Order: sequence, then structure tokens, then C-alpha cells
Amino acid sequence: LLEKMADVSLKEAALIVGVVAACYWNSLFCGFVFDDVSAILDNKDLHPSTPLRNLFQNDFWGTPMSEERSHKSYRPLTVLTFRLNYLFSELNAVSYHFLNLVFHVVVCIVFLKVCKLFLDNRSSVVASLLFAVHPIHTEAVTGVVGRAELLSSIFFLAAFLSYTKSKGPDNTIVWTPIAVTVFLVAVATLCKEQGITVVGICCVYEVFIAQGYTLPALLDTAVQILRGKGSIPFSMLQTLLKLIVLMFSTLLLVVVRVQVIQSQLPVFTRFDNPAAVSPSPARQLTFNYLLPVNAWLLLNPSELCCDWTMGTIPLVESLLDVRNIATLTFFCFLGSLMVFSLRYPGDSSKTVLMALCLIVLPFIPASNLFFPVGFVVAERVLYVPSMGFCILVAHGWKKLSTKSVLRKISWVCLAAVLFTHALKTLHRNWDWESEYTLFMSALKVNKNNAKLWNNVGHALENEKNFERALQFFIQATQVQPDDIGAHMNVGRTYKNLNKTKEAEESYMIAKSLMPQIIPGKKYAARVAPNHLNVYINLANLIRANESRLEEADQLYRQAISMRPDFKQAYISRGELLLKMNKPLKAKEAYLRALELDRTNADLWYNLAIVYIELKDPTEALKNFNRALELNPTHKLALFNSALLMQESGDARLRPEAKQRLLHYVKEEPQDSNGYFNLGMLAMDDKKDMEAEAWMKKAIRLQPNFRSALFNLALLYSQTGKELMALPVLEDLLRYYPDHTKGLILKGDILMNQKKDIVGAKTCFEKILELDPNNVQGKHNLCVVYFEEKDLIKAEKCLVETLALAPHEEYIQRHLNIVRSKIASLGAVEQSSLPSDGTAATEAKKKSVQNLKEAKSEKATTQSKVDNKEHSKNKKPTEKSSVDKETPKKSTKEIKDIEKKRVAALKRLEEIERILNGE
Repeated sequence: LLEKMADVSLKEAALIVGVVAACYWNSLFCGFVFDDVSAILDNKDLHPSTPLRNLFQNDFWGTPMSEERSHKSYRPLTVLTFRLNYLFSELNAVSYHFLNLVFHVVVCIVFLKVCKLFLDNRSSVVASLLFAVHPIHTEAVTGVVGRAELLSSIFFLAAFLSYTKSKGPDNTIVWTPIAVTVFLVAVATLCKEQGITVVGICCVYEVFIAQGYTLPALLDTAVQILRGKGSIPFSMLQTLLKLIVLMFSTLLLVVVRVQVIQSQLPVFTRFDNPAAVSPSPARQLTFNYLLPVNAWLLLNPSELCCDWTMGTIPLVESLLDVRNIATLTFFCFLGSLMVFSLRYPGDSSKTVLMALCLIVLPFIPASNLFFPVGFVVAERVLYVPSMGFCILVAHGWKKLSTKSVLRKISWVCLAAVLFTHALKTLHRNWDWESEYTLFMSALKVNKNNAKLWNNVGHALENEKNFERALQFFIQATQVQPDDIGAHMNVGRTYKNLNKTKEAEESYMIAKSLMPQIIPGKKYAARVAPNHLNVYINLANLIRANESRLEEADQLYRQAISMRPDFKQAYISRGELLLKMNKPLKAKEAYLRALELDRTNADLWYNLAIVYIELKDPTEALKNFNRALELNPTHKLALFNSALLMQESGDARLRPEAKQRLLHYVKEEPQDSNGYFNLGMLAMDDKKDMEAEAWMKKAIRLQPNFRSALFNLALLYSQTGKELMALPVLEDLLRYYPDHTKGLILKGDILMNQKKDIVGAKTCFEKILELDPNNVQGKHNLCVVYFEEKDLIKAEKCLVETLALAPHEEYIQRHLNIVRSKIASLGAVEQSSLPSDGTAATEAKKKSVQNLKEAKSEKATTQSKVDNKEHSKNKKPTEKSSVDKETPKKSTKEIKDIEKKRVAALKRLEEIERILNGE
């Protein structure tokens, strides 16, 4: 009979699907808000690169359960569904909301199946429809993290349905449904903790529904047994056996759960749940008052709020508080229903009893009766209790609708309730569209919650609207003057507005509100871990002042002394110690942080940077590789490890460096640095066309990219495309008029390719305006004077150049050549000159050629780390008009010279780029 009653027809299922779709279609247009940010956007457990085992080692938010800052909410199966969403659509919110909607439909249909066990068909559909449209469920359905409620509810109801089949013919025990029930309870608990409470509902069902006992009958039997006037009936023994199996299974689950949280309760502050830290009787009075508050939300869901923490509900501190009347009324009503359901036999009392069980038992974990929770009221935890409420309403409606006088009114009232609830749900969904709309809607309901003011500020801060965000943060400090987080938010916003003095003042206020260290008492147990960030934020602020680095280090050490497992303090201190040029101490800080978390790719990356400072590129590369093993898409590790490989000079590492840079530009397609370094690699591999393409792409993304512009011009000049280099150099010098090497290269091209002596002279004179002691610029100007046939000026110029660089042998040789030229011209003038001047011209050509060959000889003797500008100056003069009769160097010699010059030039330009921070 039960199975027949529990069948759900296709029409009923279609009706529920249609109603849910009509109420929640707009939830698909909502984003990730509130707790979704931590559970979805910031949770690395969703990423395919994270090992699946991490889901069973971390809490709901991706924090290892072993860490004290963990929330201890263990819901690996829920996180697994998030991971599946990520696998198919990454962070596209639509798929997450759609799956929530589907799960809500499933819950409604399974709930209808449960209702049919205790209500007639029509009343069951009414209960299911009311559950489907109730506005209290928007937080569980439209908020993505509410999926924990949805999944847990599916297995919760499935476990109960399975247990209802454990009674066989003649009251025999059918063990298979019981085994399935235990399994489903475990699954429900792995979705959310309250899933375990279904065991209590199964026990009540077994005693009062399946066996048909009433409380008076049980008491009579117990009295008879105690008096020795009777024995325990066989049916009761069977019932006890089933209950023992259920309770033992539950106990086992509880033991496992306690082991998972390592016997530690999560750390909450008085801001999360003020009543939990209040003295008696305020604590008891407030906790009891919260029960009618929750009941009222089910009865009248007109004013819903996403966050009921902090000062939302003032403490009930006295017995004379008028709100105690609501508490008393609630308990009187609840007590009368319990007496009716337990004392009297009949279908009506059984329905009421199961409804009360669904309301009370799943709510116990959130009731603060056994352990404090991190909230005052949370609408999503009413998802399962509302099932019992809907059964009560449907049962009451059934009683009214059977009376002819009230039949029409009952139908009208039912239609009005369903319609208004559906409209409210549809409207409420839009509140979850963004964080700003959600928290602003909450402020309309409650202006005494500083957390809401803070959250609106955060939403505006994310939009870079710092001025408006500051107003909300300041309001939060006024609503709750001792809110440490609010003062930290004010400080951070002042910092974003470049008001460092005001920022420091706000951080100091927050620091002064921190609990003082009490000897013998664990500090971390009395403060939220995120509040310790005040030390980090303050230190990060003041370390911008070079004279206050020691003070900043003291703040980091203070945070570490308060909480030795404070990983972020070690990371920030490591960065500071690097800035203080203490790489060995920085290394110690990062190694200590790695002891706390060896799966943090950022830590391995930071340690690699330390090894670079310690001049240990081999160890640096190993740590970059470890970071990439943990996070193959770690952008900075990809880029810097590729640079390290490139700078090593090891040709065997170039292919891997190229692959990493290609991966980097895939992750960061708008970063010109990636394309530039691919171009440099191609130049090293003599792939000129590929290098040109990469350099051009870098310049397209960043038209004023200094190094890319120069190296593209250099690439053109060394591949015989000097004239193509000129417009690139024009662009370079338009952005950077003082680019010395660019001026030298342009001057050389103008003198040797364009034969524009005047233009070349302007370039070299510009160099000397910027740096009068620039040896190469001055030397090249001497060459210009020589080309202008002003030998006296050339001689004077070379004398001045030699004074700047007395050890440069080639300058002395060039000076000797010019002086011998002057002397030979003087001798020619004293003798008879040919009328066409051919001898003089030939002598001049020989002298010029001697000068140019001497310069090219200098290029061959330059070391590989010679300044690029020096090397570059020798290339154009080698290509100047060479007298055909003059003996020339072999092609092989010239190529060798060119290779050495190009290699030195590129390496030094790269060094300059790195030093300049480009």
C-alpha cells in the first residue's frame, strides 16, 4: 500500500518541473556571490590539476582540515559536483546555477514521494508545490554553495524512503533496505553534515509509524516490564534490533567525522555569533529566541537577508525582554503539537509527528544546542526543516478543505499563498544577481549588521569604486566600532586611494582592538585567523618607506609569534627580507612556510627567486619546476623559468624555454614580454623571420616597447635590411629620445647606407649632449669629421677621445692614421700634384680603409661581454665604401666578427631590459 501511495505520476512530475522553472529561471542570470567566491572562485580543489584526494583532505572551502583556520565543514561530494561543473564550463556561472535548479527539482519530486506516505494525493501535491516555491529556499537554490543543502536533501529523503521498506511480511526485518539506508546516510553526510539527522527520523518512524506505538502504550509496557509482570514482546525486540543497528552505524559515522576534523571545532569570533560568547542568561535566552525567529521566516518570508550575523538580532539579556513572549508562545505551540502526535493514535497524529521530526531534527546541528555555529540565522539551513512545515500546512489545509463552509476559502487562500510565494521567489532571485545587489537588498532589511556594510564596500571595491567603498566601510565601523575587519577595510581602501597616513591610522586602530596575549592561553582560539592580517597589512604599508623596514619585519615576527602556522606571515616576511638584501633569511622564511604547505606553487616560486638572488640558477630552476608541477599554468614560473633557461646559454634548454613561453602567451595573450622573449630565442636560433614576427607582435601590443623596438631594428641591420630598420629606430627615438644605442645604430645606417653625413653627425652630437663622456659616440663623431675631410678637427676629436679612454689601443692607432694622413697631405702640397687629384683621392681612400679595418680588428678582439654600443659601432664602418684594390678580410673572418658582435649586443640589450624593468 505504501509503495502504491508513494508512486509519482508523470503529470505530477511535469507540474513540479514547470513550477520550479517558472520560479527559478532568472537564477541562471546570477553570478557568483557571497560564499560562492570562496567555495568556487578561490577554491583550487575545483581545478583538474588538483589531485582528487585533496577533496577528501580539505574542507568545503579548499582549506586543509588539519589547519586551525579550517571551517571544518567536510563536504567532499558537494565539492566534487563543483569540480564537474568546472570540468565542463570552468567558471561559467550559468552551468552551476542550472545544476542547482535541477537538484531542486529532484528534491521536490522525492519530497512528493515522501509526502504520499503520510498525506493523501492532493495534499501531497500541495505540500510539494509549497516547498517548490517557498522564498526561503532562494539562498539554497540560487546561491551556488546552497548545493550542499540540495544534495544532502536528495540522499536524506532517499535514505528515509529506503528505510520505510525495511519492514517485511509479519513484521519481519528486511536487511537490504537498512544497509542501503546506512550507505545513503553516509553519502548525505558527505554532502552536508545535517544528513546524519535522518537516522533520528528513521527511528521515530520505526517506533511510532511502522510499529504503531504511542507514548502512553510504550510507557505502560515499560512499567509492566519493570514490575516483572511481562516480557518484552518479540516485535519490540525486532524494533530494538533495528534501532541498535541504526544507532551503531550513526555512532560510527560520528566517530569518523570527529577524526576528520581532528577533534577540533572551528574558530568563530563574537562577530559571527555574539550569543555564543555571551554570559548566562543572555546566551540561553537568545538561542531560544532564535527558534521563533526561524519559525517566523517560514511563516512570513517577506523580509529575507543573506547575512544575519553580528548585530542583526540584538541579544536577549533579560527575562523582562518582551521578545521572551515569542519564545514562550513558540514552545507552547510546539509542545502541544508534540503531545497530540505522541499521545493519540491515528493518521493525523502520525502526519503531525513526522512533520515535527522533519522540522526539529535536521535543525539541531544549526541550533547551537550542542556546539556553537558561525551564524545567528541562516536561511539555507531551513531547507530541510521547511519540508516538515510544508507537510503541516498541507495537512491543515486538508482539514479545512473538507469542511463545506471553508472549502472555497481554503482553495482561494492556497492559490494566494502559492502565487505570492512564487512571485517573491522570482523577485528574490534578482537580489542574487551580483554581490552589490545582494548586500544592498540585505541592508534594506537590516542596517545594524556591520558585515553587510563591509560587504557592499567589498563589492564596490571590486569595481575599483574606492571612494564609495570607503563610505560603506566607515559606516561599518560606526555600526560596530570594535569590528577589527571593518577598520582593516578602511585602512586598505585609504591605501588604494594613496592616503598612507590615514591607512596607517586605521590599521593601528584595528591592531589596538586585537585581544592581548594571555599567558598559558592559546591565542588562535580567541581570534579569527583573518584578523591577524592586520599585522601583514600594516607591515606591507610601512615597508614602502625604506627607513621603516625593520619595523615592518617586527610586525611580521609578531604575527608569527602569535600564530606559528601563519603561512602568509612567512611569505610576506620572505619578500621583505629579499628587499632588505637578506636572501639567506628569506630562504629560511620560505622553507618554514613550505613545512606548513608543500603544495603551494607560489611558495616554490618565491624560493626560486631567492636562489636567483643567491646566484644559484640551477637550484632556482629546480624550484620553478616544482612550482609548475603543482600548477602547470603558474604564469610567473613559466615566464621566469624560461628566461632563466634562455640566459643560461645552454642550447639544450632552448626548446623547453620556447615551450614555456608559448604556454605563457597562451595564458597571457596580452603580455608583450612573452612575445619579445620568444623573439629573442628565435634570434639566438638564427630564425630571423620568426624573430621578426614575434618582435612585431610585441610592438603591436605595446608600441613603446623599448627593447622590442631596438632589437627589431638590430635584427634588420644584421640581416642586410638596414633601411627597414630606420623607421623602427624613428619610433624608438620618438618614445625614448635619449636611447644611446638607438642613436648610434641610426647614425651608422645614415652614414653608411644613406650616405647622410649630416644626419649621422646629428645623431652622434645628440649622444654627446646626453653624455659628453660617451667614448663610442665621440669616436663615431671623429669618423664623421674624417668623412667631411676635416682632418684637423678629426685629430683634435680623437685626442679628446683618447683622453677619455687612454687604454683603448684602437683609438691611438686611429689617431696615428689621421696624423700620418695629415703629414702625407702636407708633403703632397709641397710637390707637384696631378691635375685631377687622383693620387690624393687614392691616398685618402687608403687612409679611410686603414681606419675602418683597424676598427674592425678591434671588433674581433672585443670580449663577449663588451658593451653592445661598442660592438655596434664597428659594424657600419666595416661596410663603408671599400676601395676594391685594398686587401680585404676573408668572408669567414668577417662572419666570425659579426657573430661575436651580434651575440654580445643581444645579450647586453637583454641585460639592460631586465635592469630597466622592461
